[in-house]
Amino acid sequence: MPILGLKSPGPSNPAHFSLEPLIRPNILALQPYRCARDDYSAGVLLDANENAMGPSLPSLANNTDPGPIAAQTLSLLSDEEVASLNRYPSPTHDDLKRSIAKFRGVPNEEWVFLGVGSDEVIDMLYRVLCVPGKDRVMTCPPTYGMYKVTANVNDVGVLEVPLITEDGAFQLDEKAMHDAFKANPDLKMLFICSPGNPTGTLIPLDVIKRVLENPLFKGVVVVDEAYIDFAPENNSAASLVNEYANVCVTQTLSKSFGLAAIRKALVNALSEIKGVGRILGGNHANFVLCEILDEDGKPSNKKAVEVYKTMAESRGVVVRFRGSERGCEGCLRVTVGTEEECREAAKQIAALLE
Repeated sequence: MPILGLKSPGPSNPAHFSLEPLIRPNILALQPYRCARDDYSAGVLLDANENAMGPSLPSLANNTDPGPIAAQTLSLLSDEEVASLNRYPSPTHDDLKRSIAKFRGVPNEEWVFLGVGSDEVIDMLYRVLCVPGKDRVMTCPPTYGMYKVTANVNDVGVLEVPLITEDGAFQLDEKAMHDAFKANPDLKMLFICSPGNPTGTLIPLDVIKRVLENPLFKGVVVVDEAYIDFAPENNSAASLVNEYANVCVTQTLSKSFGLAAIRKALVNALSEIKGVGRILGGNHANFVLCEILDEDGKPSNKKAVEVYKTMAESRGVVVRFRGSERGCEGCLRVTVGTEEECREAAKQIAALLE
């Protein structure tokens, strides 16, 4: 059965992959909901049961103070945009998707899907591809925890094939994955976080290509690139979408375009603190993963938790304890903030470890 609404067939590689058999039958047969606004968006609009009198905003009705949050929001909009807030937005957002397609190097807006952050897109992939109580996906811990949470919400099994963590490598274990593909031919998805969370390490594109081309895995490879704009250029798997039919790349606007130069300063500051061990991972994201050492110079979850809680509860600095993740014993994850915030975090960590 063809996929309804799919206008362009996309790439035909790899030869062993076919999308249609992966989709839940009820989803494949689903008739897309359409409204008049899908086809007509100008003129006298009496199709969507909107309030034609305009938005109900105090500042527009009687020039009263709308409040700080509303005022800040309204300041970002033109008068024309404010006046049209009573209308539903475009159901397809084609102009925005065209801009994203051009920026990321994919053919056109049909290759872009918008969601409320990556989490909604991940959840939708589960609902489209995975039959509850039957299907399974693969994850490679340590990785983003929402893959497993969303699997549990959708009653989908999770097969974990850990990353190679020795010496802070945090790379895919290709041999173990190959064996897992062979033993589990019905896996629906594989989640690859690159740069990883909490590892901050890129997975090279040639490694991802080898996974895509592995004939033993017939599911969809989801490459989560929430932090890709902090990594060196030309490392995004978005380029693979043009070549491979079995890859889906998720990105988010909430993390990108940050302060990479300040990240380097934070790494240097943490490295000079007595009691801080290795800076793990590839530092390809907007955070730093560092070991907290005990009195014997060994990574310590106990010490890391103590530093984490004390900073949050009495020093006014909140970071993230990640020591429970595989290969991350004794680790704190410190997000790159402003230069002043980074100095304060390093100062408080140093004070607590002295």
